[in-house]
Amino acid sequence: MSASPETPTTPSRPTVTEREARQVAEAAREQHWRKPSFAKELFLGRFRLDLIHPHPLPADEHAQRGEEFLAKLRDFCETKIDGARIEREARIPDEVVTGLKELGAFGMKIDTKYGGLGLTQVYYNKALALVGSANPSIGALLSAHQSIGVPQPLKLFGTQEQKEKFLPRCARTDISAFLLTEPDVGSDPARLATTAVPDDGGTSRSSGAESGGDYILDGVKLWTTNGVVADLLVVMARVPKSEGHRGGITAFVVEAASEGITVENRNAFMGLRGLENGVTRFHRVRVPAANRIGEEGQGLKIALTTLNTGRLSLPAMCVGAGKWCLKIAREWSAAREQWGKPVALHEAVGSKIAFIAATTFALEAVVDLSSQMADEDRNDIRIEAALAKLYGSEMAWLMADELVQIRGGRGFETADSLRARGERAVPAEQMLRDLRINRIFEGSTEIMHLLIAREAVDAHLSVAGDLIDPDKSLGDKARAGAGAGVFYAKWLPKLVAGPGQLPGTFGEFKHGIDLSTHLRYVERTSRKLARSTFYAMSRWQGRMETKQGFLGRIVDIGAELFAMSAACVRAELLRSRGENGREAYQLADAFCRQARIRVEELFGRLWTNTDDLDRKVVKGVLSGAYEWLEQGVVDPSGDGPWIADATPGPSTKENVHRPIR
Repeated sequence: MSASPETPTTPSRPTVTEREARQVAEAAREQHWRKPSFAKELFLGRFRLDLIHPHPLPADEHAQRGEEFLAKLRDFCETKIDGARIEREARIPDEVVTGLKELGAFGMKIDTKYGGLGLTQVYYNKALALVGSANPSIGALLSAHQSIGVPQPLKLFGTQEQKEKFLPRCARTDISAFLLTEPDVGSDPARLATTAVPDDGGTSRSSGAESGGDYILDGVKLWTTNGVVADLLVVMARVPKSEGHRGGITAFVVEAASEGITVENRNAFMGLRGLENGVTRFHRVRVPAANRIGEEGQGLKIALTTLNTGRLSLPAMCVGAGKWCLKIAREWSAAREQWGKPVALHEAVGSKIAFIAATTFALEAVVDLSSQMADEDRNDIRIEAALAKLYGSEMAWLMADELVQIRGGRGFETADSLRARGERAVPAEQMLRDLRINRIFEGSTEIMHLLIAREAVDAHLSVAGDLIDPDKSLGDKARAGAGAGVFYAKWLPKLVAGPGQLPGTFGEFKHGIDLSTHLRYVERTSRKLARSTFYAMSRWQGRMETKQGFLGRIVDIGAELFAMSAACVRAELLRSRGENGREAYQLADAFCRQARIRVEELFGRLWTNTDDLDRKVVKGVLSGAYEWLEQGVVDPSGDGPWIADATPGPSTKENVHRPIR
């Protein structure tokens, strides 16, 4: 069965229940753990320091290639990029984009045999941190192109023909974008409305057969980063199930210049003003079946797998932001005097500077460690990358906020205004605005909490999931109970005691400053975290998934423990190599002490919180019980629907697509 392109099936937004939506998400996640995972073990109460220490390092040839490119990129950033101009004009100049193409920056992660630079994840991230410090919009441009755009999914799932056709273009000339979100679909892809209707030319074929025939694409995509200037698109669309087609959400490479594609709007935001982000409409767009990535129905799995390492690009740029915040805080607080001494020497300001310095060190440790593990491919880093994204985006925002506070009124003032009145044009307020989106990009903090929590309790659900599944039979529950009994009989006793209780453990981390005490704390606390998770599962069972506040705190504790581990391992690496080891130990010690305070607070809030009361208040808000509280103000919002109409059909708007050549 096939649909004629002359009379396409009108896409309708799927109506799904909460359970169906969860099933779609569950089917898309990687089901098995074929390699060890430090973070997964950490959530299970098993501190596997051997998985991250000694700190893995890049091969000499990879390091040399990476350093040579970083030197060229730094020169380009210093001489060719005017960040203030991008902020004023809300656009990256075409000549900057062209220069980056000539430099090879669009092919950093693409193999040399396809014309790319073939950089490792470590050096790709260092490059993003560098170029993102020149202007975060450029970092977003390069990251969206390579981390989630065409190159990464083709690297993982593309055919040899697809790689040979598209990767050379992506390496040097073409810009790519990733299109998943829709006006009424964010992190709930089960409701995806964009469709790709097979047109087999009158012949049916299995979803795994040859790549003959086409698909007819209809729908609207929102927040398409790079979409305004893209030459190639990765589009997620729903293929209807029919004879010869298994259907499901499917990934396609689509030529952005195809007939029927209209970029209807270039969106503008609080920050990242140079971002080429738009609304893209597809109306009866013909896509060759040869451009399908993977099989029908594999789209979400492809997207999630792509993000496993793709998520590291965002915290890499957060590292760059932290380094810049530290530089400005140091220079400003040494020059600015109040009450007879530099403001840095006042404790209220000094504590903020110490937070920025220690957190920047730890965040770089997390990103470098995760990136090197991705390059080695010995470990499954899906949780580590997600933790890096979550932790990096939250901590970078806090660092930028503290920098604005340290700068005082000048922190709130724009760089152009500072320049106009004769002072150094420090864009602190811009940094705060630019970083804010990172807590939403590529999975909001709230979604990351749930995603990581799901992976963290995977071992429990694998052995006891049927016990709390209301759809399972009594026989299934009985078998699950027997299996769970065996698992927990072995696992629970190991949570009682461990090496973290022995004073001499991890003694190799004691060199003047004693970091071993922090690693022993991580070991003890990981077991406490696992016990808390088990108790919560026993208490709430099937309702556990609704306890999002609790799950978020569990994940945040794990993130702190991961960051502490990475900071200590990095400090020991630098000490062993004679690279600022004493100072690294100081920063790691300061960070771990700060993190331990946050961890203890989070543990307290696991069981002492206002979650239940908050739910009651929310119901009151939604029912209108507190509308009287909203009186006394005016609402400056404009008219219009909360969510724009995304009915498929021909575009009525001007096409603002502008490929850069």
